[in-house]
Amino acid sequence: MASKPGILSDWPWKSLGSFKYVILAPWVVHSIYSLIIKDGKERDPVLYVLFFPFLLWRTLHNQIWISLSRYRTAKGNNRIVDKSIEFEQVDRESNWDDQILLNGILFYVGYMILPGAAYMPLWRTDGALLTILLHMGPVEFLYYWLHRALHHHYLYSRYHSHHHSSVVTEPITSVIHPFAEHLAYFLLFSIPLLAGVSMGKSSIAAIFGYISYIDFMNNMGHCNFELIPKMLFSIFPPLKYLMYTPSYHSLHYTQFRTNYSLFMPIYDYIYGTMDKSSDALYEKSLIRPEELPHVVHLTHLVTPQSIYHLRLGFASLASKPYTSKWYVWAVWPVTCCSTMLTWTYGRTFILERNQFNKVNVQTWVVPKFKIQYLLKLRNESIDSLIEEAILRADERGIQVLSLGLLNQGDELNGYGELYIHRYPKLKIKVVDGSSLVVAVVLNSIPKGATQVLFRGNLTKVAYFIASALCQMGIQVATSHKDEYGQLNTKLKNVECESKLLLSKSFTEKIWVVGDGLTKEEQMKASKGTLFIPFSQFPPKRLRNDCLYHTPPAMMSPKSFQNIDSCENWLPRRAMSASRVAGVIHALEGWNVHECGNTMFNVEKI
Repeated sequence: MASKPGILSDWPWKSLGSFKYVILAPWVVHSIYSLIIKDGKERDPVLYVLFFPFLLWRTLHNQIWISLSRYRTAKGNNRIVDKSIEFEQVDRESNWDDQILLNGILFYVGYMILPGAAYMPLWRTDGALLTILLHMGPVEFLYYWLHRALHHHYLYSRYHSHHHSSVVTEPITSVIHPFAEHLAYFLLFSIPLLAGVSMGKSSIAAIFGYISYIDFMNNMGHCNFELIPKMLFSIFPPLKYLMYTPSYHSLHYTQFRTNYSLFMPIYDYIYGTMDKSSDALYEKSLIRPEELPHVVHLTHLVTPQSIYHLRLGFASLASKPYTSKWYVWAVWPVTCCSTMLTWTYGRTFILERNQFNKVNVQTWVVPKFKIQYLLKLRNESIDSLIEEAILRADERGIQVLSLGLLNQGDELNGYGELYIHRYPKLKIKVVDGSSLVVAVVLNSIPKGATQVLFRGNLTKVAYFIASALCQMGIQVATSHKDEYGQLNTKLKNVECESKLLLSKSFTEKIWVVGDGLTKEEQMKASKGTLFIPFSQFPPKRLRNDCLYHTPPAMMSPKSFQNIDSCENWLPRRAMSASRVAGVIHALEGWNVHECGNTMFNVEKI
């Protein structure tokens, strides 16, 4: 919001929240009614066939730019501004589709009241030329002076400061304005369209093409990576006056009172507001190499729908803990296609970049879902992807690679030990983070606890937690005879043996649980039971009268930069212990692996 919000700052449908799309209902009803009532000759393809798909295309177009920008800025090559994006910016920019709804309503009203808006031809050359000329002249000129007026302290504090709250821009930053400001922009951009309609020279291609051009240039100018090749300006030098670049426009946000132009810098040249560092920043951004991190965290997908919760997916969903949303089911064909694609083919990709105390961190994703790990039918495929990622990181000189939970299974790769034996000359240190997971779980046990119920699949972490609890004098009960036998066999010392107990009462108030906890077992827990998971997959919250701890994680400090998405089910700024372990490994300068049966001193961790 602007520092001193003026009139018409809020969108009229703000109170509707996620149900704001119902404002298009009258248009939908009218279109369906007219489609049924009117005969074939009276049906206008613009209203009944093309416009709703065009609104969807605009939404998809913006989303493609969002994903591309986040991927490229995570890689680092050609990145322009290095400052971080935080949750506040993601929340502020979550209503980026409001302007598409506004345009849809206004175009519908215009269609109904303007005589020449109906039954337009598909193409008219004179109409297309008219649109281009009117944009280059009146639109660009008027926008330049409107933009300068918006930077006057009176209008800036009431309207335009909301847009400039984002110093590091993303493609959708281009359309984050107060409602009144969007009305002004709509009137400005409608000049070529209204002129074409009133003169009878308009066409479907001219209207849709012009709007798509505005979307494209807006998204490109705010994407925060340079992509315009130098060759274009060498072939046609005057192009520098007719088309801006992402680096050119980025200076308007970092320097504030320069580079006001819409898409054509010519007016900045004419009126002396071009930033003198524009060319230098363009050259610098164009040759900037891909970033080399110190630490890589290798994670994986969870459910087929989790692709939308990735940082490269829907930004607003990624900024909140993972939950299944009803409207995501509407895009199930895309979900099915992505699932089949990852099932048969996929390559590890970069998801996110962070920085902490001069340690650069990247998150890489193995494009496999949880079910693919559990079925054990694709272990060879998954293993080859993990191995390829480790070798690629080692070749690039990365110091540490931490393995996400499913990427370090005992049956898959022996908690990462397979790669150490297979490639004994690895310089990169492979970390499974198990010691930090154990430390976090132990730290979550309430002080004064004397007994816990231990339940879940017995992993490396599970054995070490049970052992540590016994050594702390806490009695470890288990309700499964086979788990009791396995723990007894694994923890072969008198101190642990005396603290292990086979229990059927389920009266313990603290449950330490992992994968394998059933619904029936949860329902047997007494009121007020605290569930503490040692797996990254939390138990389903079936009981309102019980407490559920988060999976092993730590809250990141403010100095941990560029966190704008949630890691699976974890709350904002929380990081899984396995992810944190890699960072600690690099900060401490530990030149050893932590995988296989290796476990660091938990008290030290």
